[in-house]
Amino acid sequence: MEWAEVVDNPLLQDLPFKIELNKFGKLLMSPASNEHGRIQSRLASMLINKLPKGEVITECSIQTSDGVKVADVAWLSKGFVLEFGFITPYPKAPELCVEIVSPSNSKVEIQQKVDLYLAKGASEVWVVYDLNDIHVFTHMGYIKKSKLVE
Repeated sequence: MEWAEVVDNPLLQDLPFKIELNKFGKLLMSPASNEHGRIQSRLASMLINKLPKGEVITECSIQTSDGVKVADVAWLSKGFVLEFGFITPYPKAPELCVEIVSPSNSKVEIQQKVDLYLAKGASEVWVVYDLNDIHVFTHMGYIKKSKLVE
C-alpha cells in the first residue's frame, strides 16, 4: 500500500488511531489517548509561540527507509516550506520531529523513529514522555537541551 492510498481511503478516515506504513506497505496502527492529544496540542502551541518563523504540523507524514512514519508534531522552517510546501508525505524530515510516547510504544520502536527522522534530515528529535520529561536527540546523540527552542 502507498501513502496516497492511505490518505485517500474513506475507510481509514476518522479512526482513533495513528496510522503509519512499514517499508513493505503494511499498515501500522497505534491507539491515541486523550492525554496524548493534550500533550500534542500543548507542544504545537508552544512551538508556534517560540518558533514563529516557520510552520507547525501535527501528524506530519515523512517517507523513511522503513516506510511512512508520522511525527506527532513537527516544526518546519520557512526554507523547508518553500522547498517542499505541504506535500504528503515529505521526502525529507522537517528540522524538528516530535514523538509522544504512548504505553503501546516500545523503547526499540521509539529509538528506531529517532534514528529514521535523523537519517532523513531532522536536526532534532524530541521524545516526549510528558510535558516535563522531554528527551532531545541530534546527530550527536542525546543532548540536555534543545538548540532550536530556548
